[in-house]
Amino acid sequence: MVVLMLSVFTVSMGYGIILPLLPYLIERLLGTSGDAAQVSRATGLLTGLYTLSLFLFAPMWGHLSDRFGRRSILLIGLIGFGATMMTFAFIENLTAVYAERFLSGMFAAAVTPVALAAIGDLATTEEARARRLTFVSLAGIAGFLLGPMLGVFIARGAANMFPVVSAAGSLALPLAGAAILSLLVAGAATIAVPGTKRSAAALQHEQPASAATAWLVPKLLSIAFIVSAGIGVFEVGLALRGKQELGLTPFQIALMFTECSSVMFVVQAIVFSPWIKPETTRWFIAPALAILAVGLFLVPRASNFALMLVVIGAVAASAGILSPILTYWISRKAGNAQGAELGKQTAAASLGAAVGSAAGGLLFNVAWLPNASFLLVTVLTALGILLSLGLPNRLVARKQGKADGDDRRPTPKPPSSAKTGRFIA
Repeated sequence: MVVLMLSVFTVSMGYGIILPLLPYLIERLLGTSGDAAQVSRATGLLTGLYTLSLFLFAPMWGHLSDRFGRRSILLIGLIGFGATMMTFAFIENLTAVYAERFLSGMFAAAVTPVALAAIGDLATTEEARARRLTFVSLAGIAGFLLGPMLGVFIARGAANMFPVVSAAGSLALPLAGAAILSLLVAGAATIAVPGTKRSAAALQHEQPASAATAWLVPKLLSIAFIVSAGIGVFEVGLALRGKQELGLTPFQIALMFTECSSVMFVVQAIVFSPWIKPETTRWFIAPALAILAVGLFLVPRASNFALMLVVIGAVAASAGILSPILTYWISRKAGNAQGAELGKQTAAASLGAAVGSAAGGLLFNVAWLPNASFLLVTVLTALGILLSLGLPNRLVARKQGKADGDDRRPTPKPPSSAKTGRFIA
């Protein structure tokens, strides 16, 4: 569990380090020829390219981990991610930055879904599955929580020590640190992560997926896409709006990302705490989507730093609840294909983040429709609310005789020959 959590932590931290300083890095690479529109467009495209790469490769890595085992695929992801981050530390060309972001996302796609699938393999009860999936999710949030502040502090310290180096140029130091950590975790994974595909306990515990899974999982994947699209617009909007409209410093922008991760961390720890049964979490999906829609609508209307912090808290709380709930139910419905289904979940979330990030950058300065990206994602989230209606009743069978998630009527057994003579449902 420690190695799996460290794996997800490292990838999330590496991603988080870049976000606050990315607009400043792009501005430096573009030089005097770059304007605000070019910076916002490149910021959105680079962030979206990383998550698009996750979308393209996560299902493949998940399927391969089902076939060849979790450890080998996890090692490929960690070593490849470390190599690309180390390369990024010394890139001085914008075209090369695009290539690096794509390759970094490709290798990161082999880490999170495989770590989650390993949890699905080893869990022998639903409570254990929910808690352990939450631990891995919290590790990812902790990495994203630490990454932005770490990137800004180290870059600022390097710039103060060496005045000729800008904050964006000194980004090489935290990137190199993330790369080294990724390689160290890969070494630990070689020892700690089982090399076999499945554990005997998991095979005995796991029940075959019911027929209803054929449409339940796509619904959950669609909601995961919507949530991630909202977060993608939200993340890019924070960086761009903070710099171009509110005039915030890199430290204040990093503080907003830190608040976002902190709130997510807390709400996830509460939702999957021992006081809440995992089955109960299905009732939180629709209300959390409603809060997310309202929060996204209000983000561009927050006129100062204090109001931004309030709105960020609402968005982070709703997204923080939804992400682990969706992961848990997809894992529960995955049957024997933990890697493949959780790879699809990572892909759906990554595609949503890619679309949201690209939209957040491309539509940020659209004059004919102010706040176009936030309006678009608010409507999309409202559609997600409609999609979630009736979902809780189908995720858990209402009668003991039904298979998990199966809504078919139970088949009566033959009448008892010795006692009541009645059908036994």
